[in-house]
Amino acid sequence: MLDTRRLRLLRELARRGTIAAVAEALAYTPSAVSQQLSALEREAGVPLLERTGRSVTLTPAALRLVDHADTILAVLDQAAAELAAARTELTGTLRIGAFPTAVRALLTPALVALSRDHPRLELFVSELDPADAADALRADALDIALLQEYDYVPAEPENGLATEPFLEETVHLAALGRDSLPAHRNSSWIAGTPGTLCHRMTMSSCAAVGFTPRVRHHADDFGTVLALVAAGQGVAFVPDLGAVDVPAEVVLTPMPIRRRTHLAYRRGTGGHPVIAAARRALHAAVGSPARVREAHPGAAQPVEQRSVATP
Repeated sequence: MLDTRRLRLLRELARRGTIAAVAEALAYTPSAVSQQLSALEREAGVPLLERTGRSVTLTPAALRLVDHADTILAVLDQAAAELAAARTELTGTLRIGAFPTAVRALLTPALVALSRDHPRLELFVSELDPADAADALRADALDIALLQEYDYVPAEPENGLATEPFLEETVHLAALGRDSLPAHRNSSWIAGTPGTLCHRMTMSSCAAVGFTPRVRHHADDFGTVLALVAAGQGVAFVPDLGAVDVPAEVVLTPMPIRRRTHLAYRRGTGGHPVIAAARRALHAAVGSPARVREAHPGAAQPVEQRSVATP
């Protein structure tokens, strides 16, 4: 019998390339990953890894097993969902991952609704960058999460996950005056931490109009970003949900750039009663444009959103 936890490790190794990368992503030690993969080899009865010094490569048998892993794991998750559907009351845990502005504006009302309607459900929230959310879902560290993509930074296909549209926002240029994006070719810029989607969006959006931004400050909190803009420290991109308590000095100019957020969960779990309840609560939280505008009075334009019906 193949251990599903070890199958997840093999799948991650195929995706990440090294045992060290798998260990770092899933909070294991490299030796623990090696031991679990060796145990999987014994369960499979055939070699799965070819070791050359400190590096490993997957054998043809391992690659075939990886091809089946997503289907195997999704079927098991679907079976668990069907069993859970037979219960009369939602119990257990729900682990949600979301980016900071969504936690404040959208996740809070969803949590209130879930707590009211399902008092025996234990809720856990993790604030994280959307770039890390898919890995956390595949590692079974989260049950549902918010993934993002921007114009100029399209999302990569996420093996093993199901996604659905959730929210679409306009991205604004925050500056001390109303200018076009090319007018800030020589300006100082404020961008997210390198490696985050916000940073990649800033670099790619400026590159699309012919220049590389001179990033002077890195900040991931949009309140901090707006304060730096107000202090004359540079210009920045700010999406609708980040436009909270905008300083009087700052002008937000809508750009032809969109930020799209998707709900994501492991394939096969969408029908699980707990996941379905989370999907309904989250879509309800984003379903009213007035509610979002009231929570974000500084936004220059209303948030636009698209909701998908959930079972």
